[in-house]
Amino acid sequence: MEKLAVVALGGNALIREGQKGTIDDQELNVYDTCTCLLELIKSKYNIVITHGNGPQVGNILLQNIAGNKVFGLPIMPLDICGAFSQGFIGLMLEQQLRNVLKERDMERDVITIITQVIVDKNDDAFKNPTKPIGPYYTKEDADKISSETKAVFAEDPKGRGWRKVVASPKPLVIGNRKSIEKLSRDGQVVIAVGGGGIPVFYVKENKLQGIDAVIDKDLASSLLATQINADEFYILTDVPKVSINFRKQNEKQLDVITINEAKQYLNEGHFAEGSMAPKIKAAMNFVEATGRKAVITQASELGKKDAGTIIIANGK
Repeated sequence: MEKLAVVALGGNALIREGQKGTIDDQELNVYDTCTCLLELIKSKYNIVITHGNGPQVGNILLQNIAGNKVFGLPIMPLDICGAFSQGFIGLMLEQQLRNVLKERDMERDVITIITQVIVDKNDDAFKNPTKPIGPYYTKEDADKISSETKAVFAEDPKGRGWRKVVASPKPLVIGNRKSIEKLSRDGQVVIAVGGGGIPVFYVKENKLQGIDAVIDKDLASSLLATQINADEFYILTDVPKVSINFRKQNEKQLDVITINEAKQYLNEGHFAEGSMAPKIKAAMNFVEATGRKAVITQASELGKKDAGTIIIANGK
């Protein structure tokens, strides 16, 4: 029986540092990533692919603003922009993975599912929005927009201006999870939970509604892996293994660590909140919930022996 793996793609799977993010750039990057993903498929894995959408949804927001200023088009809310990004990133992933499969005379359906994720509207994250989205503004423009829309803005720590910040609530339930599991176990490649999923809540009984928020992609991917009973969870990033004392003389790459060791390294401050810490936490969530393994590595390591940093349950 083939194993089921959820693979969370990192940002460099789509746009790499120094690139403008043209469709040509993104399609070439996605093709390279899909070539690496093929190693799992060749190793008899069924896979579900998740992905980020930060730069893409930021560009969609800019297009919204420009369309509103020039043509008076209505500005779409953040949940709709997230759905736009899920659709076009899913299209790129589908096309390039089909190309890779076709070149190797392999046949699988590749299916994108626009994924809603239920959150709690009373989540404490809504009291303290911290996730920056969209373009940079001057202080004057940010204050003006805030007074007109009640949007919350925060100053960029690198001094690039002011950006809108939204809540990043905890994901609770992945929409269509039963269909995602069935399709993937039947041998189809499923693309889901793009950008962490579209955050929704029940505004009243039996009525779903989108909400202005961004869910952490790795946390949502971890929850998906748990809720579809995945055998393994992969988080792809830009390093082959997780390290402690990163970029110091005593830097050490980690091969296999337990949950307790991961917690210890987190508490000691080895993993930055804006970088590796969310990935470690997401991997830990999956391992603690299932007792199965999570792997953090870069795409080019897939299929290699002892690839990446493996996080396992205590006592294994």
